[in-house]
Amino acid sequence: MSLPDHDMEPAAPVDGSASCTLAGARIVADPSGAILLRDARVLVVADLHFEKGSAFAARGDAWLPPYDTSETLARLERLCRHHQPQRVVCLGDSFHDLGGPGRMAAGDLARLRRLVARHDWVWITGNHDPAPPSDLGGMAAEALDVGRLTLRHEAATGMVPSGEISGHFHPKAAVRTRGRRISGRCFVTDGHRLILPAFGAFTGGLNVLDPALAALLQPAFRVFVIGKQRLFAYPHHQLAPEPPRL
Repeated sequence: MSLPDHDMEPAAPVDGSASCTLAGARIVADPSGAILLRDARVLVVADLHFEKGSAFAARGDAWLPPYDTSETLARLERLCRHHQPQRVVCLGDSFHDLGGPGRMAAGDLARLRRLVARHDWVWITGNHDPAPPSDLGGMAAEALDVGRLTLRHEAATGMVPSGEISGHFHPKAAVRTRGRRISGRCFVTDGHRLILPAFGAFTGGLNVLDPALAALLQPAFRVFVIGKQRLFAYPHHQLAPEPPRL
């Protein structure tokens, strides 16, 4: 069950966003699942997973409606029109697999090329797309430094970074409110790292209390959960784990 706005206390100003600070930089988290580095005019999104639906269909694993790319792309276009960023950074897994660009509808491919051409575009490489297509424009990199911030696909292990922004885990959070357990995509930060939710239309999520994700964070982390129109803040001790599988 997704998070209804009336069950939560807003974490955000009137526009539904929320702010946090990493390495001295003010970061604005948007209800779309993107962040804005306002001083640098940089828009950051994670895990678009273009052509996930067609990848599943091609393998015969499942049939998903073939509209995920168009829907994700439309949301990204609206976001760019609204914020007018100078640079757009995609934090890896922009395509669900290396064959994704070849399966894109011609119209979607043309829209994506136009969008990339309007901005200083950076494709961070991910585990699903270690070699983003070179014919879409923009530049590819394993990581990108913006001031004191480091942007990469997956959070680094074996270190406590200061100012790391990543994706990969598709974080979601659950809370119990009014006798119900409800959950939603979320941003998660411990003041050193910020991990973004997946932006793609057909992407699932990993509970932030899962050991694979919680082990990367300082104990007193907090989340910004995406509601219908705004974000809601919760400290880690108010979060609920996934129910046991029967």
